[in-house]
Amino acid sequence: MIYEIRAYEAADGKAEALRDRFISTVASKFFPRHGIELLGAFVAPTEDGRLTYMTRFESEEARKKAWEAFGADPEWAKVKAETEKDGPLLRNQSVSILSPAIAGLVLD
Repeated sequence: MIYEIRAYEAADGKAEALRDRFISTVASKFFPRHGIELLGAFVAPTEDGRLTYMTRFESEEARKKAWEAFGADPEWAKVKAETEKDGPLLRNQSVSILSPAIAGLVLD
């Protein structure tokens, strides 16, 4: 099992739009379509323009395949273009890929 944590930093004034797109379209439509299992999405208790979420994959190969399919999805390209007509929503992102340290210790 492979886990991934992504932290997105919204462009100035775009945090709400970034989160809305993630919740209404990315997490609900594109993640299931491409085999990306969302474990949770989080924001800070005080607004700081970040969205952090965690996903899970069967293997590193499955992770790479899922993200490649997502990135190549023409419907996603259309949604991205429409939601960024006034400029990009994302300023910066970080990605951490993790595997369980102790087999069998993962809570489900």
